[in-house]
Amino acid sequence: MKTVRCGLLVIGGGAAGFAAALEAATAGVSVLVLEKTGAIGGSSAMSGGCLAFAGTDLQKKEGVEDSGELLRRDLIEVGKEDNDPAVVDTYVRHQLDTYHWLRGLGLQFSPSLEASSGQSVPRVHTVDPADMVRLLAAKATATDRVQVHMNTRALRLVRKDETSPVTGVIAQGPEGEFTIESEHGVLLASGGFCRNAELVHRFAPHYAEAVFVGGEGNVGDGLLMAWKLGADMRDMAYIKGTFGKHPTDTHNNHSCLAVYKGAIAVNQDGKRFVDESISYKLLGDAVMSQPYHTGYQIFDEPIFQSGDDRVRILDFGRRMEEGLIFKADTLEALARQIEVPYETLKATVDRYNAFVDAGEDEEFGRAALVHQHGALVRIEQGPFYAYPSTAAVFGTYCGLRIDADMKVIDVFGDAIEGLYAAGEVVGGFHGGAYMTGSALGKAVVFGRVAARTAMAS
Repeated sequence: MKTVRCGLLVIGGGAAGFAAALEAATAGVSVLVLEKTGAIGGSSAMSGGCLAFAGTDLQKKEGVEDSGELLRRDLIEVGKEDNDPAVVDTYVRHQLDTYHWLRGLGLQFSPSLEASSGQSVPRVHTVDPADMVRLLAAKATATDRVQVHMNTRALRLVRKDETSPVTGVIAQGPEGEFTIESEHGVLLASGGFCRNAELVHRFAPHYAEAVFVGGEGNVGDGLLMAWKLGADMRDMAYIKGTFGKHPTDTHNNHSCLAVYKGAIAVNQDGKRFVDESISYKLLGDAVMSQPYHTGYQIFDEPIFQSGDDRVRILDFGRRMEEGLIFKADTLEALARQIEVPYETLKATVDRYNAFVDAGEDEEFGRAALVHQHGALVRIEQGPFYAYPSTAAVFGTYCGLRIDADMKVIDVFGDAIEGLYAAGEVVGGFHGGAYMTGSALGKAVVFGRVAARTAMAS
């Protein structure tokens, strides 16, 4: 069998993989990136393009006071204190440097900042995600130290015995199987497993009826290869869908979160069923327990106008142009359109508006627009809008247990030498829920950290 040698082997051509490749190549290490499909990007390129950074110049320009300490508090809080504090600390410690690193590479961020799921202050830094991956890949290959093998799948990790370090993989490319030997081990950046129905059902049977959206290669290859070597896992019980996906639209894969601008969520009976300010992962759980696994985001003209076409999850205008949002001059006409009992819907809206006036949501305890940010607003000025919403599993947000240096940890708590992981394949960072921007953010941050750890071994 043919053997190929490299300094560092990276499995996966998404944001985490190319961030790691660029980091290693810049330090003088030869890198081989395996991408199993015919295109780079994976789920990273399909994401909403949000990255969670704290203490940036964009925040300071808009008068937003943020810090690593507040970011850490929010991550732990939204994760229901079930995330690994050491892994969270790694993200917090390196996130601002990574933001400056991306800016230095020429990545363009939208000047507009928003607060979204799990954020106490606006820290959604928005990019075109496909452009970001292309930029990282271009910068990496421009070093002349990075080779990318497309349509090439890693089949098995290789090590001499159970106590020896991982030294490479057996891979399969267009010309058949071959072996790759890597001086600094193997870095798994292979994504999650939302395209593997068997694995999803094993860990999250309650989401069998959800919509699944993700890179075509996201079938859990990296997870399974590491599992075979005894790798431990984290957060498998927290696979959740993201609220706000239109239940029938197959073209726009992104959620719409009018609730974070003041909308309420009602079910087919016209009744609220949740505190709309919580993480959209928890909102996903809530909507999946409603009739038909579907609800409606109900809002008025001022909320519609508060949308932001530069942030995909807040681009209400585009959803309107695509015919996905119902619109009516009166609440009664809107109720007829969505076939919700008008009297119930009117009572729900009136009751909510009374809560807003009183400063206390007696029904569900909503106290802010999103997490702890933003004052509640009344829903009263027509025209009125309704956006049908279910939960979509955009990523699995769980996976291999890692330590603070991105070393993969086995079921006995020991590091599997020569094996590192970054991006969606890792668990322990998000915990019980999810902050907007932390998935794409961890891909880049953890990819760089994992490369540094591998090079130091």
